Amino acid sequence: MNFAEINWLAVLIAGVVGIAIGALWFGPKAFYPIWWKALGQEPTDQPGDDSMAKVFGITFAAAFVQAITLAILIQALGVTDFLNGALLGALVGFGIGAATSVSHRLFGRQGLTVWLIEVGQDIVGLTLMGAIIAGLG
Repeated sequence: MNFAEINWLAVLIAGVVGIAIGALWFGPKAFYPIWWKALGQEPTDQPGDDSMAKVFGITFAAAFVQAITLAILIQALGVTDFLNGALLGALVGFGIGAATSVSHRLFGRQGLTVWLIEVGQDIVGLTLMGAIIAGLG
């Protein structure tokens, strides 16, 4: 593993794309209203806690952790093209992200609708991030 060989510009671009996918996915014209209702919230309820700066800051940091992790996996596995990068991102999203979070949502009584919306965004985001990192790598 050689961190110097990671294309950090590709990681940065992938992180920004991951954030953008989340913003679009949970936008008011996309899945936000359905997700918010499935969580048992009223339309007038505000998301997040008392500090939205903290919520967005942690969200941005998490997107870059995902991008760095994918870059490490892509380098370790020798993935060098958009398609295989996308497949690896999708595999990580589905095989790790989705599989891990389903029990959290079910035991937390948040249901499959919440899980499907959240995991859908994870899989799409990680798929695109993997494609960018491997393709630009």
